[in-house]
Amino acid sequence: QVQLVESGGGLVQAGGSLRLSCAASGRTFSTNAMGWFRQAPGKEREFVAAISWSGGTTRYADSVNGRFTISRDNAKNTVSLLMNSLKPEDTAVYYCAATRAFGQATRELLTYAYWGQGTQVTVSS
Repeated sequence: QVQLVESGGGLVQAGGSLRLSCAASGRTFSTNAMGWFRQAPGKEREFVAAISWSGGTTRYADSVNGRFTISRDNAKNTVSLLMNSLKPEDTAVYYCAATRAFGQATRELLTYAYWGQGTQVTVSS
């Protein structure tokens, strides 16, 4: 079982930066692939970024590639999402997610078995 708690959301002006963090509990964190997803009002939850259990593989949505960076620290059981050059269209609730042990870092929502409660990111124009 993995429990996830996100932090770091807030209000930022367009062009600014935020760093989201996700703290994980559970003995298998170092073997879980991790992902970030987001959901804007009235829209479906969508993939943002993912990282393999080793950190050696990362994937990004086209809309954030080059602006966002996902990273993890297995010693601290944390995964982060650094968001630069934020745009109003990045406004959403951001969710941290984890696969089961040795899962793949995919773009597919159904790959992820564990979810955090979400943190709001609002980008003003």
